[in-house]
Amino acid sequence: MRNTLTKSTQLARFFRSKLPSRRSPVTMASFVPEILPPILEPTAEPPPLFDGTIRLYVNYECPFCQRVWIVRNIKGLQDKIKLVAIHLQDKPAWFKEKVYPENKVPALEHNGKVLGESLDLIKYIDSSFEGPSLLPDDPNKLNLAEEMISYLDTFLKKVFGSFRGIQPAEEAGGEFDYLEKSLEKFDDGPFFLGQFSQVDAAYVPFIERFQIFLLEVWNYDITSGRPKLAAYIQELNKIGAYKHTKCDPEYLVKLYKSRYMVSS
Repeated sequence: MRNTLTKSTQLARFFRSKLPSRRSPVTMASFVPEILPPILEPTAEPPPLFDGTIRLYVNYECPFCQRVWIVRNIKGLQDKIKLVAIHLQDKPAWFKEKVYPENKVPALEHNGKVLGESLDLIKYIDSSFEGPSLLPDDPNKLNLAEEMISYLDTFLKKVFGSFRGIQPAEEAGGEFDYLEKSLEKFDDGPFFLGQFSQVDAAYVPFIERFQIFLLEVWNYDITSGRPKLAAYIQELNKIGAYKHTKCDPEYLVKLYKSRYMVSS
């Protein structure tokens, strides 16, 4: 029978099946800012493919790529996993022909194969490479992780859908209330599961973009009246491994205005 589960549901099932291992609390690897490789032009020659180098193919402005990029940085894998940056809509022909027939980013070249889908890659990199684990053992925290990953598609659909409406603040407000309530469940750290986790990596690129766009276009502050969310974003911005991946606000606003036909 055809598998009709969403990627969010599949990853949520991973949380449910996880066995405890008495893991220590997350301690983020030290982050040293790197010089990002230039974006390859469509006519650029391919790197020496499948030569044993681990490569993460990304677009710097893509939130799905940012998810995986954050996990790579948090785990201190900058020297282990090399970034290859390509254009989102104008990729080199060799990417589809020789690397990833799906022709999508992010994509990870590892052990002679190429893997895709951002939520799957978050899990894969966290479980397959050294560095701090981004999942706790606490079953209550794993339950929240499962809930939030399962809800992720709905969260994105509702907020993006609100951009086409008349009152995005009213239409999307409940989604940011959901984040606020989720942040109230554990008090041993500022993040959704207390310490930074796969859940944060999955949500953060979109929280970042929604905050920028709603404030710029509708003067709607998603942190107003939500102190936990405000503190959450403040703490995120102290993490170099995340800050190094942030989008260009001007590019983001211009893109979303054109995509959602919002008048300036």
